[in-house]
Amino acid sequence: MSAHLHTALTLAAQGVPVLPLRAGKLPFGNCRACADNACGGRPNMKVPGPCACPAPCHAWAAATTDPAVIDAPAWARAWREAAAVAYHPGGAGLSVVDLDDAAAVAWARESLPSTRTVPTTRGEHWIYQGAMQSANDVRPGVDIKSTMAYARWLGPGAGSTAPLPDAVRALAEKEPATVRRAPQTLTAPLRAGQGECRHRTPAYLERGIAMAEQRITEARSAVHATVYRTFLAVLSTHGRCGCLTDTHMQRLFTAAQTKGETSRHCTDAWTNALTTLGL
Repeated sequence: MSAHLHTALTLAAQGVPVLPLRAGKLPFGNCRACADNACGGRPNMKVPGPCACPAPCHAWAAATTDPAVIDAPAWARAWREAAAVAYHPGGAGLSVVDLDDAAAVAWARESLPSTRTVPTTRGEHWIYQGAMQSANDVRPGVDIKSTMAYARWLGPGAGSTAPLPDAVRALAEKEPATVRRAPQTLTAPLRAGQGECRHRTPAYLERGIAMAEQRITEARSAVHATVYRTFLAVLSTHGRCGCLTDTHMQRLFTAAQTKGETSRHCTDAWTNALTTLGL
């Protein structure tokens, strides 16, 4: 049994949903049957489904506590090739404040209540009891990983896990400082005679956004171009109906930034896509 598999089974026994990560801290891509969520997705991705694929597909949504799944043959190759173990904090009822550098750590020590801390390569993970919305760039060098996100398992850390404070929840409620809304508006009136916009159907819109996130997440090269093309595709389908919200835009920005894109490039790509489409 590999060390990563042993760690995963140990965490799962403690109620922590786990998944393997490949090199670059990335989840394993979907299998061919699940590419672009053609399978319908996993139930906890809030898209039509369910997906019965036994492989570790769908990024964070693959995280599980079921030892029969974790140690199944369909996961064997992933564990052999895995570079790390990840977990779904929100699925374990946790939130991780990811402090990316010394300055962020210094801010947390002054601004947040003490809790369990885990050293990272450049900073620390501060782990609180309680789940919340995930958000990137809530302030310089600070991300929040909880629901619909994954974090690397870097060890149990030190200290007692404190309840999730309002100060952390408030960070996600603010517009991230480095992700600015593009100057063009996303809301446009419905065209006369067409009635209610079909994109307002929750399943249709959610599926489109989830597929766009997946396309960005699985990009192995030409990430800049993939981000722009994905933004263009989303806006060409949904941008004229007034159905897109800041939350949808932020989800796409978050997916791009997880791949290493800067907030400036995300804003520029979004603005360029709006301009190309005449929005």
